[in-house]
Amino acid sequence: MEGKGSQKQARFERLKDEIVTYVTSSPGVTAADIVSHLSNERKMRNHGLTTRKVGLFIPRHLSHRIAFNLDSSTGKRVYSIAG
Repeated sequence: MEGKGSQKQARFERLKDEIVTYVTSSPGVTAADIVSHLSNERKMRNHGLTTRKVGLFIPRHLSHRIAFNLDSSTGKRVYSIAG
């Protein structure tokens, strides 16, 4: 990509790849686990996603790659690879 917005698009694609890689390596994670992984292990401190925003980001941008189920005991979304 060239022109305006190419760095923004590259960051967006990296963020999507990091989320998919993490969910692939450890299925059954929650949004808080994903945010913790991005902030602490991957050092992506300025990704801008909070736990609540992950709940909106994944269905909007990664619905074809990541699926979620509701945990019956806590009511939280548990993410796994879409099959």
